[in-house]
Amino acid sequence: MHPGAPMEFDISLWAIIGFTFAAYAVVGNDALQTLGTFILSNSRLHWTVLFAFAAVVLVAVFTYGWVVNGGDPSYGRLANAEKYPVVAIQWYHTLPPLVLLVITRLGIPVSTSFMVLAIFATLEGLTSMTVKSMLGYGLAFVSALVLYLVLTPTVEKFFRKTEHQQHFIGWVVLQWITTAYLWGVWLAQDFANIFVFLPRELTAIESFGAMGIIVILLAYTFSNKGGPVQQVLKTKSNVTDIRSATIIDFSYASLLFFFITLNDIPMSTTWVFLGLIAGREVGMNAMGKTRDWSEVARIIFSDAGKLFIGFVISVALAVLLPMLAASMTGGGTDATPLSGVVDESVAPADGQDAPADGVEPQLFR
Repeated sequence: MHPGAPMEFDISLWAIIGFTFAAYAVVGNDALQTLGTFILSNSRLHWTVLFAFAAVVLVAVFTYGWVVNGGDPSYGRLANAEKYPVVAIQWYHTLPPLVLLVITRLGIPVSTSFMVLAIFATLEGLTSMTVKSMLGYGLAFVSALVLYLVLTPTVEKFFRKTEHQQHFIGWVVLQWITTAYLWGVWLAQDFANIFVFLPRELTAIESFGAMGIIVILLAYTFSNKGGPVQQVLKTKSNVTDIRSATIIDFSYASLLFFFITLNDIPMSTTWVFLGLIAGREVGMNAMGKTRDWSEVARIIFSDAGKLFIGFVISVALAVLLPMLAASMTGGGTDATPLSGVVDESVAPADGQDAPADGVEPQLFR
């Protein structure tokens, strides 16, 4: 195996646990930004109808990615072994998604990409992901600001005047199409946050077994009406009107599609979403004065502060957890991806004994 070549490993119990934690945390936390407006504006329908629609899109996007990318459902986001090296999953790799689960239960919208991927990334990988996410927030903010400076006194004003009237059926069709568009491009971007725990090439049984787990967790999220994080979206202006929700979703989906085609570097979709919502709030308030500016600032900086807290926690976990594991086992090898070095002891050569530091060796197929 030449340096930098991707490694394959057997799926261990820790990998399955980490994958399950990540799947539930990612689906539960990001239901806000991808399906939140869809759930809110279609609350009159039974959750099973909305879930079935989302599940069909998920299966289609997953299957397409797995076939086209040769067994890799992450759409190549983890293909760069120098930025996201494959390592044998240990107990401490499962803690970041577990922490994300707790934060999600508190209703805090943090970046799942940073929380889950940071512990697997090298310094170069983390830096590129951070730069792209910051660019995403900035571009989303500016785009939404300009868009809603135009829409607020025209289209949004009309929406507010007619919000209690029967809407044209075409808006319903358009929203469902837009939701499928958004949900699909988001999945292509964020599948990496879930499948980082599994081999870069999955068999059909492994792939569709993993997909089945995600579908079950998605069903639970819909039955819970999006969960606690959904409350964040409810604080924003006019998001329950199906027409406004359609514009939000289409704008967000188009931004994600742009970044997907830009390069294959993973990024925080949460940063893009909150940048879009922040720009929308400023644009709408500038043209319509829907609330006091201090309230707008409080909402924006509160959401941004939560993103920053999540980023700090994710980096801290990525650095400290492997050090804690090494100290507990008495090992002296630095196996932290952020150090820029993959621990070679996880892949002992044939005939050599496994490392004595207590770290489980890399298992090759």
